[in-house]
Amino acid sequence: MNRRILVAASAIVLAACGGESLQAQTARAPAAAGAPAETRAAQGANQKPAFAGQTRAPNAPSNVAYQASDYVTGVSRPWGIAFLPNGALLITEKAGQLRLFENGRLSAPIAGVPQVDAGGQGGLLGLAVDPDYTRNGFVYLVFSEPREGGANSTSLARGRLVSSTAGPTRLEDVRVIWRQEPAIASRGHFGGRVVFGRDGTLFVTTGDRMIESSRPNAQRLDTAIGKVVRITRDGQPAPGNPFAGRAGARPEVFSLGHRNIQSAAIHPRTGDLWEVEHGTRGGDELNIVRAGRNYGWPDVAYGIEYQGGQITGGLTQKAGTEQPIYYWDPVIAPSGMAFYEANAFPAWKGSLFVGGLNQKRVSRLALNGERVVGEEWLFRELGEEIRDVIVGPDGALYLATDGEQGRIIRIAPK
Repeated sequence: MNRRILVAASAIVLAACGGESLQAQTARAPAAAGAPAETRAAQGANQKPAFAGQTRAPNAPSNVAYQASDYVTGVSRPWGIAFLPNGALLITEKAGQLRLFENGRLSAPIAGVPQVDAGGQGGLLGLAVDPDYTRNGFVYLVFSEPREGGANSTSLARGRLVSSTAGPTRLEDVRVIWRQEPAIASRGHFGGRVVFGRDGTLFVTTGDRMIESSRPNAQRLDTAIGKVVRITRDGQPAPGNPFAGRAGARPEVFSLGHRNIQSAAIHPRTGDLWEVEHGTRGGDELNIVRAGRNYGWPDVAYGIEYQGGQITGGLTQKAGTEQPIYYWDPVIAPSGMAFYEANAFPAWKGSLFVGGLNQKRVSRLALNGERVVGEEWLFRELGEEIRDVIVGPDGALYLATDGEQGRIIRIAPK
């Protein structure tokens, strides 16, 4: 049975008595307008932001009334969602299934998806629809690919989505067009988003592969570990990449020094790639990704190690590395993200929406150019981890919730 929730975003006032459970923490009343949205103690207690407004932006209630309703149910751990030009919705499920929701019906798993290594954080992850889909039918799938000797990698496959009255929808002409090198035996930090740039090239986000011995790879140009890579539609290094022709550097590398990027979107006004990556205990960070830039990991980071203590040398700033334009401490465990430029919610125009897993919310960031000037916590009443956020062709927001009983929720004007 579909659940329908009618809420006014500015009217959530829930209190917990005594010790707070996780549910109570995510449901507590928002800060007063103008006060920092985040009031809990930071993990990096002695760390200072590099500039004013880099963290703990003021609470910025938009006073928007919205309606949240089930759009798709019966999906298991959805990871990525994307609309096709005809209005159908493609959904990846972490275990390795690709599903299509069309005309009110959820398809069976679509045949043709490559084999995935779905253990740990791995699985079938982000996806993108080719801008020329109506002509070529191509979709692109990021997945954790099993490799030789028990290793695995972040990989990108391309296939043609084919449907006909003669049989179920399927993927044809499937091939892996890019593989992260080297492959590593690890269960985490695959990154996993794929985004089309304005010029038709593809950005693929990766991670440092989680194990401590692999962290230095994020700073090495001879690996695709801890990088954003930029490739053509057939998987070749994109022309104009910053390290092309440099001895010992992988030509697909666009930027380096990333920990685990699971959020990525193109800014609709500037064309720049923005991303949010997972920090450790403190230090989830929002970056604008520019060619050849070094984003610091693991030499520079906010927050502390999960087991406690400083990260590497405890540095938060270092010459030759970029500062995040914003960071969260404590973390939000970022997932999908989307810029909002539609007309359904005029008050949200120009905002950036970032999903959160451990805080079970979406953070709406109010922007002034390249600076975050306000933060609003939304959809906490759903009580579910948010895995992806996109804007639909109707101007509504669509949220994928993580879990074995996952769903796609439509956020529309009330």
